[in-house]
Amino acid sequence: MRVMVLVKADKDSEAGIMPSEDIFTKMGAYNEELVKAGVMLAGEGLHPSRKGLRMRFSGAERTITDGPFAETKELLAGFWLWQVKSFDEAVEWLKRAPFDGGTEIELRPVFEMEDFGEAMTPELREQEDRLRAEIEKKG
Repeated sequence: MRVMVLVKADKDSEAGIMPSEDIFTKMGAYNEELVKAGVMLAGEGLHPSRKGLRMRFSGAERTITDGPFAETKELLAGFWLWQVKSFDEAVEWLKRAPFDGGTEIELRPVFEMEDFGEAMTPELREQEDRLRAEIEKKG
């Protein structure tokens, strides 16, 4: 199963304050463990929300709101995408993460094709498989 590990933003990440060399070193070692174990599929840090935008969709109308966004607790500072055998395994990996200082992490399962049931027709599954193969070729 795949899980998305969402690293919540805080006042420092939203201010654009970079982690210390010590934190980068610890996180690098942790990421290396994840990669060697075949768990980590992707992982990235995100710029502060002031460099982003939100788009609201209403019929044909698109409304853009530029960052920054007020509610830091609802923002993300980064993410991982992990491949694990179970949600419990993901929880165990997350317990080992080198976070401190009240950092909040959200862990959520990623939908798999079988989760969509009959709505995911054979034609749609074929399309999805083809698109994923194209993405892998470009990666």
